[in-house]
This record gives sequence, C-alpha cells and structure tokens, in this order.
Amino acid sequence: MEEKDCLDKKDIELVQLSLENQDYFLCIVKKYEIPLMRYIRRITNINFEDAEDLLQEIFIKAYTNLNGFDPNLKFSSWIYRIAHNEVISSFRKLKVRPEKINSEINEDVLKKIKSDLNIEKEIDQKILGEKLNQIIDQLNVKYKEVIILKYLEDKTYEEISDIIKKPTNTVGTLINRAKKQLNHIMKKQNIHLPKL
Repeated sequence: MEEKDCLDKKDIELVQLSLENQDYFLCIVKKYEIPLMRYIRRITNINFEDAEDLLQEIFIKAYTNLNGFDPNLKFSSWIYRIAHNEVISSFRKLKVRPEKINSEINEDVLKKIKSDLNIEKEIDQKILGEKLNQIIDQLNVKYKEVIILKYLEDKTYEEISDIIKKPTNTVGTLINRAKKQLNHIMKKQNIHLPKL
C-alpha cells in the first residue's frame, strides 16, 4: 500500500476499501495515529509506551468492528469513541483514574480558550498557558474530557456527543460547567476574568 493510494480519499471511502482489502486499513491508521495518540496522552497520565499499546488496541478494535461502522456518523467520531472506551477500560483494569493530562496548550488553542473565556489580552500567553494546564488538571474528569475534545481536539458539540454518548444538550451543559469550574479555580488563584 502506497501513500498515494490513501490521498484524496474520504473516511467513508477508506472504510469501504478496507472492508474489501485489509491493506487499505493502513490508510486509516496513518491518518489517525497521531491525533489519537495526542488524545490518549492528553486524557491519561500513562507513559508513551503504554499509550502506544493502547493505540494498537484501539486500531485492532476499530478494524474488527469496521463492519459495524454506521456511515451516518462521522468516522472520526466513531474511532474517537473507540479510543474513549479503551481509555476508560484501561483505567478500570489498572484501577487508576487520570490524575494529570498532557494538554499541550499551544498558541492556537490558547487563543480559542481565551476568546471563549473572554480573557484580557494583556495576560502573558506563556504564563497563562502554564496556568491553564494546571487548572485543567484540577477539573473533574468528565469536564477535562469535554474541554480537551472541544478546545484541544477541535471537535464540534455533535462529534463530542457521538464520542462520549451523551446528548448534544448535555455536552453543552458539561462544557458550560467546565468553564464555570475553570473560572472558579482561576478566581481562587487570583487570575481575574470576566464572569462567563
């Protein structure tokens, strides 16, 4: 399978081709391995090798369940849902909860969060990025995940709904509560923001 065979093909085409010829699944792996690895590392506190093992399990599960993919859904939401379930399953197996995320807040993500939180421009971006990492680490797990999916993975409410299997209205509520928690923690740490 050459890379040119994967280019310009939509996810649904890759799924259909993979069902006919398993070699095409490599196109799906190449397209999603980096975003899924980032997602795993952001949600969990596991090391890189364990994250690689988890990623492999996600792709195995995706391949074995490819026949069950609903073409009415976005494939990215479907595979993120598998990743979500595998992360939860690994937490249960290890009997640990995620304590820290590797949120990797870069300038673009910082701008999104800043604009949504109405943070004043004068705040130094690097310091704010570090503080936001610390604050996101303090959020309840269910709030961490929606913040990561919305702001770091750039998912829509509908995609988040598909991934966490909650209604879109619930996703909105979780995001609003997460923002309130963010504001509350920022106030406690004397970072003054306008109320959301």
